[in-house]
Amino acid sequence: MLVNKKKDNPMRILKITFIAFLAFSLTTSCFEDQDDNAIGASDISDFVWKGMNAFYLYKDEIPDLANNRFSSNEEYTTYLNGFSGPEELFESVIYQRQTVDRFSVIVSDYIALEQQFNGVFKSNGLEFNFYYVPGSTTNAFGIIRLVLNNSVASGLNLQRGQIFTSVNGVTMTADNIGSLLNQDTYTLDFADYNDNGTSSTNDDTITPNGESVTLTKQPYTENPVYLSEIIPVNGVNVGYLMYNSFNANYVNQLNAAFASFQSNNVQELVLDLRYNGGGRVDVATFLGSMITGQFNGEVFSKLIYNNDLQSNNTNYNFSNTLGEDGAAINSLNLNRVYVLTTGSTASASEMIINSLKEYITVIQIGGTTIGKSQASITIYDSPDFSRNNVNPNHTYALQPLVAISVNKNDGQVPATGLNPDAIFEVIESPINFGILGDVSEPLLARAIQHISGNGRMSEPNLLELNAIKARVDTRLLENEMYIDSEMAPRSFRSQLNNK
Repeated sequence: MLVNKKKDNPMRILKITFIAFLAFSLTTSCFEDQDDNAIGASDISDFVWKGMNAFYLYKDEIPDLANNRFSSNEEYTTYLNGFSGPEELFESVIYQRQTVDRFSVIVSDYIALEQQFNGVFKSNGLEFNFYYVPGSTTNAFGIIRLVLNNSVASGLNLQRGQIFTSVNGVTMTADNIGSLLNQDTYTLDFADYNDNGTSSTNDDTITPNGESVTLTKQPYTENPVYLSEIIPVNGVNVGYLMYNSFNANYVNQLNAAFASFQSNNVQELVLDLRYNGGGRVDVATFLGSMITGQFNGEVFSKLIYNNDLQSNNTNYNFSNTLGEDGAAINSLNLNRVYVLTTGSTASASEMIINSLKEYITVIQIGGTTIGKSQASITIYDSPDFSRNNVNPNHTYALQPLVAISVNKNDGQVPATGLNPDAIFEVIESPINFGILGDVSEPLLARAIQHISGNGRMSEPNLLELNAIKARVDTRLLENEMYIDSEMAPRSFRSQLNNK
């Protein structure tokens, strides 16, 4: 989740100046006369410790990050040399990796990280879900859940819902999914799923159909405004928007979608965030302002930093303009919104639900979300942790959690995720993934059923199989809410120059 700098908010700039100044003070005064040159081969580890000591959200929970942890250069150097490398050091100062901080990362290539934040990554245009083959505890099958627009896959006419059981002729298992699909080029061997007309999975079969396709990944730039439609329902215009990432480079496209909704008198909105893993804080605030409009200037969300940086706690308010651009936000002034979610919905997407529910009715449809309320920032190995004057000898960077996002009443997204009410729980099924934006697609159909008031909410007849978690794309980060790293360092450099 990213924060955009605002020229018209001097108090906010002052706060960011303070965060940078304090970070510099902390990392240079923990022990007397610490000199980077004395560290030698541990330069990257030195950067890792200093960055985490300055900014990490859970610093107070990690004794090794205490400001008074080391009494001399020698003790500090011995500590750094006790790790096999910067990655091991980084992991050693993460707070409760399995349950609390599941998201902080260290990357060895910040250029690729920056490209991803700008919507550029290597892809063939496919996103997948994976499941165990019915009756097996080892064999797996994949299903195409999303075909990105203007991608290699879309050019090959691949479709959401296609199933495959092998890659390059090799049968997929829960253990080899990553190695098979993380290759730049591979061939998918398709199959057909047959439930044999029963509600039980015991007699289900998956049979190869002889069809296959070969794909090669290439640099891809994603417009996160995936699909925007207007659906008439009983005389009411319903806007449907599938939005896949909170990317500042495409905020005008997002605003244009709402301009269309506005001009067509959209009275209900279905916001599809089922595969949206997050993004910039300010873009989430803009989206919240587009959905509403009647709360201009009121608190949308707050970011709360660690105890050393409390003066930098920041409010993000509903707005009627797009930040520095000054373009008018196209607002719908709605009092209700439907949000479609799955286990891939995270971070800034969860912030939309958590923040809006304090103002309007938010009806969540689908599955339980990831459960991530923390925001991160990119930290570079430079004198002020900014991108400027970065160490030319390596491309390591940190992306640690630095703040908690809460709504106006200080409520945060639980680590267990956000759950839809029982009548709105709909599981995406390999039997019927449906066509995104089609009124019969199960999640959208549930929203339309509620909007139309078409009788009692029926139970969906959807097959639920054992899902497999597998990392098969080339994005460095999947579930992020991040702060614009260009904002704090700029004020930081100004502060240092004035010293």
